[in-house]
Amino acid sequence: QVQLVESGGGLVQAGGSLNLSCVASGRTVSRYVMGWFRQAPGKEREFVAGTRWIRSWTYTADYADFVKGRFTISRDNDKNTVYLQMNSLKPEDTANYYCAAADSVGGLDRVKVEYWGQGTQVTVSS
Repeated sequence: QVQLVESGGGLVQAGGSLNLSCVASGRTVSRYVMGWFRQAPGKEREFVAGTRWIRSWTYTADYADFVKGRFTISRDNDKNTVYLQMNSLKPEDTANYYCAAADSVGGLDRVKVEYWGQGTQVTVSS
C-alpha cells in the first residue's frame, strides 16, 4: 500500500503562485507514475500533470493543455515526494488538488490510478 499526503494549498490572488507537495509512504515509488488531478465543485476530476520513469532514472512530464507553460511538475525520489509548482494562477484553477500514483510507466492520464491522496484546496481570487 502507498499513502499519499498533500500540502501547500491555500488562497492566492490571480497571477500568484503556489507550490504543492505530495509525500508518499509505504513503498519506494521511484518507478511509479505520480502526479496531480483536480476537481472543482460540480465538475469531474481531471488530469493536471504527471511524471513517469522512462529509462535509467530519467523521467518525463505530461501536462494537461490548460496548464502548459504555467505549471511545472518535479519529483525528489530521495524524499519520495512529487511537487507541482503553479504560476500565473487563474480563478478557473480553483479546485481541490489530488495527488495520484500508480505502479506503471504509462502516463497518469491513461493508466488506472491506484492511490489517491486526500486532496488540498487551492482557491484563486480574482
